[in-house]
Order: sequence, then structure tokens, then C-alpha cells
Amino acid sequence: MLDYEKDIAELRDKIEDLRKFAQERNADFSDEIGILEAKIAKMEATALTNMSAMDKLTLSRMIERPTTLDYIEKIFDDFIEFHGDRRFRDDPSIVGGIARLNGMPVTVIGHQKGRNTKENVQRNFGMPNPEGFRKALRLMQQAEKFHRPIICFVDTPGADPGIGAEERGQGEAIATNLMMMSTMKTPIIAVVIGEGGSGGALALSVADEIWMLEHAIYSILSPEGFASILWKDASRAREAAERIKITAQDLHKLGIIDKILPEPVGGAHKSLDEMAATIKEYLIKVPFTERLGNIDELVKERYDKYRKIGVFLA
Repeated sequence: MLDYEKDIAELRDKIEDLRKFAQERNADFSDEIGILEAKIAKMEATALTNMSAMDKLTLSRMIERPTTLDYIEKIFDDFIEFHGDRRFRDDPSIVGGIARLNGMPVTVIGHQKGRNTKENVQRNFGMPNPEGFRKALRLMQQAEKFHRPIICFVDTPGADPGIGAEERGQGEAIATNLMMMSTMKTPIIAVVIGEGGSGGALALSVADEIWMLEHAIYSILSPEGFASILWKDASRAREAAERIKITAQDLHKLGIIDKILPEPVGGAHKSLDEMAATIKEYLIKVPFTERLGNIDELVKERYDKYRKIGVFLA
């Protein structure tokens, strides 16, 4: 829970106490309750406007934040999940399959964190192994074959850094996704819904457009990792978060991402229905049919987009 949420929770408790006291004494405290509710509304608006990069990082990592499967259930119809990379095993930290978006067949792929500690252990905290990236690529290639648009949901601290992942070709799997997605002949939209970290995020976000939720983050490295490498001091993570420009607002100004999707007051976790409706509204507006009809031009624009980003970052 963020600091401002604790203060707001205390005020809500006071309001509840006032209501109980008023009921017991048959008294009217509506004016006092109104003042406290107005104060809460002002605190929420001010806090969200003045959030630091580290505050947004904390919000993006909250276990209450909606996951890929939460959004799939709300946004798409007739979702059928596919499993396995046809080489090693299924990786539960990446989910994907086919579905319908407002009647149009699409392929949906995304990182999947757990909704509680037990699920997070099962999902490896949303950190994919090579087989997860290869599963994603298999589904993308199938989408390309059948001319289905691809929609990716990005939410990972990064790729799994374990020995097993390295032995099975973690770097190669990520690099292959980057290369294949850059020339894939079907429309691709990537939506960063929470934490977009390192190569694990990049492997699902070479797209025609990259969108970010208002309080999501997108970075080559976590602020803790950046501070540890640059200053040998992980406690300077807050300073690092400001310097490396990880927020949707900073990245939009730099031209790295294309759209910022507004979140409900308090964050996406406050209203899954509202956040899902916003994402769906933006997706429905994408002219997928038109883009499929000009696919060579679309691929060239995608390639040029990342060349420009690469030159800028260099």
C-alpha cells in the first residue's frame, strides 16, 4: 500500500466511525462526513498528479494490479489458451492463445504474474524462461500465417536469470523474438499493463504501437539494478528511477511509446472493469483491417520506428 493510500484508509475509517456513532446517537454528521470525503477526493487527485517515478514503480508491482488473464477475460470473447513451445515444456509465466476482439479473430499473448504468493511461485513472478518466449513466437508465427492481429500485454520484472534458463538459450530466445517481430507481416500492438522490465519486456513489445497504462513503467533495467551497477548502492533506487525515465509520461515525451491509457482514480487495481473497458475502447479504434491491407508498408514503418529509437538511445 502506498503512503497516500494509508492516509486515505485512515480517513475512510473515521468516516465509518462517524456513521456508526451517528446511527447509535440518532445524530446528523453529514456535514462532517462530507468534509472528510472531499478531503479524500482532493488527496487522491493530488497524490496521483504528483507521483514520483518510484511511486509509479511501486504501484506497477502491486499484487492487486490486474494481470493479463484478468484483461483477457474482460476484453475478449471465446479465448482459447495454447500451451507449450514444442521443444521443452509449457511456461506458465507467458500465456497466449486466440480470441475475438469485437468479432475479429486475434492472437493475444502476455506475461502472467500471480494473483497471490502461491500463484506467483507457480508463474515464476512473471519472469519467462526461454520456452515462454518460444511459445510466444510460435503463436505469433501462427497469427502471421492466418493474418490475425497480435496483441501483447507486457508485465514482467525481466526474463528469468537462472542457470537453467541460460543453459536453454535465454539470450537467443529473446533475440530471435526481437528479430522475427520486427518483420512479422501482421499488425502488432503492445500494451504495458504493469512492470515492463528489461529484455523480458522487449521480447513481447516490438510492435507497430507501444501503449502504456498511466502508472505502468518500462525500462531496460530495474532502478535497484541500475543503482547497484552504477553506484554500487541499491538504496539509491529512488534517485535512479528518476534518472532513467521509466514512466509512461517520460517515455511518451521521448517518443518511445505511442499512447498513454488513463487509469481509474487510484490505479488500475481500483476498477478492473473500468480499466479493461478503456483498453478495449482503444483497441477497437485500431484500423487492423486497413493495416492488413497495407502490410508491407506497415512492416517498413515498424522497422523504421525501432531504427529511430535505436539511434536516439545510442
